[in-house]
Amino acid sequence: MELKRVVVTGLGTLNPLGNDVETTWNNAINGVSGAGPITHFDASKFKTQFACEVKDFNASEHFDRKEARKYDLYAMYAIVAADQAIADAALDNEGVDKNRVGVIFAAGIGGLHTFEEEAGFYAKNEEMGPKYNPFFIPKMISDIAAGHISINHEFRGPNFGTVSACASSNNALIDAFNYIRLGMADAIVAGGAEAAIFPAGVGGFNSMKALSTLNDNPATASRPFSGSRDGFVMGEGAAALVLEELEHAKARGAHIYAEIAGGGMSADAYHITATHPDGLGAVLVMENALKDAGMKPEDIDYINTHGTSTPVGDISEAKAIIKVFGDHAYKLNISSTKSMTGHLLGAAGAMEALLSVKAITDDIVPPTINHEEGDNDPEIDYNLNFTFNKAQKRTINAVLSNTFGFGGHNACVIMKKYKD
Repeated sequence: MELKRVVVTGLGTLNPLGNDVETTWNNAINGVSGAGPITHFDASKFKTQFACEVKDFNASEHFDRKEARKYDLYAMYAIVAADQAIADAALDNEGVDKNRVGVIFAAGIGGLHTFEEEAGFYAKNEEMGPKYNPFFIPKMISDIAAGHISINHEFRGPNFGTVSACASSNNALIDAFNYIRLGMADAIVAGGAEAAIFPAGVGGFNSMKALSTLNDNPATASRPFSGSRDGFVMGEGAAALVLEELEHAKARGAHIYAEIAGGGMSADAYHITATHPDGLGAVLVMENALKDAGMKPEDIDYINTHGTSTPVGDISEAKAIIKVFGDHAYKLNISSTKSMTGHLLGAAGAMEALLSVKAITDDIVPPTINHEEGDNDPEIDYNLNFTFNKAQKRTINAVLSNTFGFGGHNACVIMKKYKD
C-alpha cells in the first residue's frame, strides 16, 4: 500500500521558556535560560535546589475549581498545550470527522505529585485506616492526559499514552505518524507532559547523582557538551503537535508548518540508566530514522540533540553523530535546547520537535547556551558546530531530533520543509 504523507498543522506549549509558542521561540533563539530556584516546594535541604519550572501558571485561568480537582499538574500542562495546538490547527471546526482524530500523549512518570501527596497523607494518618482520594488513581496514571484531551474535544480515534522515559513523547510522535500514514486516522494530537519538580522527583534523581548541583548559578547549570557539566537540570511543562494526513489538511485549508519525514527506534541493551559509551543505540536509532525517511545523512541540516548535560551521555551522542554522518557531521549545526528549557523528561521529545519545526519555518538554529571558551571535554570533538551561545541563521531543510531514555530506549524523529 502507498503510505500517506504526514504534516504538522498545529503547535502548543507551556514550558520554562514561555506559556505559548511565540514566547517560547523568541526566548529560545535569544538564548534565555529557564532555570532558577525551586518554588514548588522547600528544596533547601536537597542537593539540588533549582530547576527549570513553568512560570506564571495559574490553574484557575484554565480550569474551574471543581474540574481542577480531577487533574494532576502534569495533566493540566498537557491539556493547556493540547488546547493551544488544537486551536492553532482549527481541528475542532465543523467538518472534521472526530471519529478519525486521535490523541497520543506521553509522560515518562505521570502524576508523581499526586502519588507523593496520597502516600504522604496515608503515612501521616495510618491510624485512620486506608483512606484515599477517589481521584487518586485517575490523577496519577500516565495515560490519563490523553484521555482527558480526547474527552474534552470528543476525539474518538486512537487514544493512549506512551511511556519510554525520556524518549516517551518522541515515541508518541512516531506512533501518531505511523497511524496516520497507514490510513488509520486523519489527524492525531501528539505530545508529552511532565511535572516532577517535587520532593520525590528531585530527591530520586539526586540519589542517582543525575542532577546538576551548581546551586550558586542555576542559570548556567545546564551546559551540554561543556567540560564542566555535572548533570541535567530538571524541567517541566508540555508540548503538543497536531499531525495530519496531507490531503486532509489541504482539503480543509490548514496551515502546514512542516512535514514528518520519518522516525526511528532502537535499544541500547546495555544499562538501565547509562547510555552505551560508544553510542551504539544512538547510532542505530539515527540510521533507522534516516532509512525510514528515505534520506541520506547529507540531507540533514540540523540535529536537535538529546544533549542532557550529563558526563557520559553527551560524549556518547557526539561520538554517535560522527559515526552516522561522517564528514557531513562537520557541516551540520548541532544544538541542545535543554541548555535553556532543562530536561522535560517524558515531554522532552515533543518540546524539541516543536522547536525543530520552528527552526525549519524560520531557518534559525537555536543555540546551546552556557559554554565558556576553553571549557572543553577531551573526549568531545569541538570541530563539530554545537551552535554555542548564539543562534545561527541558515537554510534548514531537514532536522533530526534525538531522545534517549532510561532503560536504553531511543527514539528519533526527522522533520523537513513541506513541499507540495
